[in-house]
Amino acid sequence: MPDDAQGNLTEVSAWLREARHIAVLTGAGVSAESGVPTFRDAQTGYWAQFDPQDMASEAGFRAAPSRVWAWYEHRRALAQSAQPNAGHHALAAFAQRWPGRLTLITQNVDGLHQQAGSEPVLCLHGNLLDNRWLDVPRDCCRMEHAAAGSPPYCDRCGNLVRPGVVWFGEPLPLATLDAAQRAAQSCALMLVVGTSGAVYPAAGLAHRARAAGARVVVINTAPSELDAIAHAVLRGPSAQLLPALLGTANPVGMSNPA
Repeated sequence: MPDDAQGNLTEVSAWLREARHIAVLTGAGVSAESGVPTFRDAQTGYWAQFDPQDMASEAGFRAAPSRVWAWYEHRRALAQSAQPNAGHHALAAFAQRWPGRLTLITQNVDGLHQQAGSEPVLCLHGNLLDNRWLDVPRDCCRMEHAAAGSPPYCDRCGNLVRPGVVWFGEPLPLATLDAAQRAAQSCALMLVVGTSGAVYPAAGLAHRARAAGARVVVINTAPSELDAIAHAVLRGPSAQLLPALLGTANPVGMSNPA
């Protein structure tokens, strides 16, 4: 464990034991520790020649659907070759051990939290492995009957299948965002893990938690834009720090469940 994390570990562990409701916001750094490249890091080789906006926007998809679909198939293959790390597993084990005490919110789209056993997960940016229709589906649009193609399509009306992620310029799923905001508003402690804190409205959840009186703890390998509002910053890999924190976070006044 990094030496500069040691100073605050004991204090944060005490906060975790005291907190009856914990919100956790995870970002790309957590997935990177499993070998999943970030969106821009995945743009290597052939893919480096394309503008990120063209690869993650409705306009870009409509202009070159086959190319963008192939890009997402490439990213899906990268995600599916990865495995959850110790941080993913620590979050899942904690939630299973203490039902209802932890709300997991993620900006990641790779499904590694779910693969580790976390359920439910509030996926702010959707899920890379899901599909949905590009346009409002008609009665003839049945995902299970979509014609094969790159991308698949409805053979009746031509509606295209697109990845189930949030693209540039699109709103976050309202029900998911609302649930995340409620969790931030009501938690006693928020862990912000593996995110630069530069993407909104996700980063705004930490500000909301802080304003509502929660303690905010940033866990990251590098400085983030949320360090300034944090009550503590733990510098190091989440795959090391989360197991160290969550493995001993029995709430004050409560015994271990059988």
